[in-house]
Amino acid sequence: MAEIDQQSIKGTVRAAVKSGTDVHQQVKDITLKALTARQLDMDNIKSVTEAVINGVNEGLTSHGEHGKEVFMQAATALDEALAIAAEASALAIEEAASKVNEYSDHDINNAIKDLQGREAVFLNTLEKVAKGSNQVVADIVNDFIAHSRQSGTAVGEQTLIALEALKDLPKISKDIIISSTVATTSALAQIASGILSGIAESLQPSHSKK
Repeated sequence: MAEIDQQSIKGTVRAAVKSGTDVHQQVKDITLKALTARQLDMDNIKSVTEAVINGVNEGLTSHGEHGKEVFMQAATALDEALAIAAEASALAIEEAASKVNEYSDHDINNAIKDLQGREAVFLNTLEKVAKGSNQVVADIVNDFIAHSRQSGTAVGEQTLIALEALKDLPKISKDIIISSTVATTSALAQIASGILSGIAESLQPSHSKK
């Protein structure tokens, strides 16, 4: 199922990038939709990020000298979508922390560790794709990575904001016995997915007209 999802995401992104029309908004919408299709855990985030970047890479071949501009639109769109997902995950952690009878400190600590790794997933996946691209695309991607490492990314900035807000979470009781850590961690990812769906819906132009 994951492979089929990846192929579908990649194909949709490739078509959006090839079209050259409103690439930023198209890629952002595709990414948010893909992230909300399953629970918002690290496996899903890695899978979607890889599929989107591969789709962008394949779509760039039709743009020639305008490739850099199109790539910047697509890459910043993915970055922004990942930042929104980080915000959703942070809100889920806050919610879990307020329900001390349902979630252990282990669950919350794991979720925070996942949150801390979001920017690395984004940049590492870009590096991986650059290595497998032709020289022109590789140069474009590597320039973006170098600039991002120096100036920061949207997902990195959102992660720092989230971690700052989470540092004052109430202490989770060590005495709480959780029957299945996997189950509760999964539930936390599911909460994050629901929150992300709400945020993504609020960003749609039609939402404000309702």
